[in-house]
Amino acid sequence: MVVFNSLLSVAVFSVLGALAVPHVGTNLTTRAGTPSSKGIHDGFFYSWWTDGGATATYTNEPKGQFSVTWEYGSGGNLLGGKGWSPGSHTRVMSYTGTYQPSGNSYLAVWGWTRDPVIEYYIIESFGSYNPSSFLMKKGTVTADGSVYDMGVYFRSNEVSSSTQFYSVRRNKRTKGTVDLGAHFRAWEAAGMRLGASHDFQILVCEGYFSSGSCNMTVSEVGSTDTAATTLEANRDAVDPIPAANLEGPAR
Repeated sequence: MVVFNSLLSVAVFSVLGALAVPHVGTNLTTRAGTPSSKGIHDGFFYSWWTDGGATATYTNEPKGQFSVTWEYGSGGNLLGGKGWSPGSHTRVMSYTGTYQPSGNSYLAVWGWTRDPVIEYYIIESFGSYNPSSFLMKKGTVTADGSVYDMGVYFRSNEVSSSTQFYSVRRNKRTKGTVDLGAHFRAWEAAGMRLGASHDFQILVCEGYFSSGSCNMTVSEVGSTDTAATTLEANRDAVDPIPAANLEGPAR
């Protein structure tokens, strides 16, 4: 198990969750459910976090399987899933299962890098809110059988700030293969540079003031070739837009 350094630990548990739609009247009351935790289960790294505003249950199943159910209460931001720690710049992963959101939610690959600290999402499906709508657009990449919208979100408050990178799949799905390296190389070509080293890298279900359920199984199926010819092919698929400062909606 990788033990987070103090900076990343603070970042994870203070800015966790990327569903950035503002919500009026967020007077949270702690609800029943699974307490936040992280660690190793049956050979896979897992992470589960909840702000306690929804009735939410996270369950580690055998190997790479996990399940999440949540019910809207007085609010609730939550996120959990399984994968690996540390992550990899070239991992090819496979996932399959059921995902049934009602409201604002993501099914995504989620991870962090260090030096600098960057949070990233490769969103495979989502609920009622399209996350690409709040991003600073950085073009598109064609990977894994679909076009993904790439973008950056800068978030700051009185205590901390964070940068998030996104690929948002246009054709939603609940099973398939994700070539992480293809996304990372496209981000690099668009000026979105990840940190020097990876922390964790997991498939997650996330909910924000919503209800839903998911039951997923994740596995590693290989790694990508990072040769220059592959990078050039991904550069052809990128339509970058010049960077600009963006202050997105608060969570």
